[in-house]
Amino acid sequence: MSFEQLLKHLNPQIVGSLKRAIELGTWPNGVAITPEQRSLCAEVVANWEVHNLSREQQVGYVAPKPSKDPCASKKGDEEPLSWV
Repeated sequence: MSFEQLLKHLNPQIVGSLKRAIELGTWPNGVAITPEQRSLCAEVVANWEVHNLSREQQVGYVAPKPSKDPCASKKGDEEPLSWV
């Protein structure tokens, strides 16, 4: 089975179980997860999220901070630069 085929067979419950294994360091049956397994699980979760969730819902997403600069243009007010 290829990596892409594996991703197609995953569902939110399986991904949730993988996330818990990564966080806790153990599989649901209590067996310790190896560093290699943790790395592979993280790769699978990240790739699955890229294909199935919005950017804001993905693990590790950090929302941009609003600008405190009063001179900064507001969203939608930007104009493209023109070279004269």
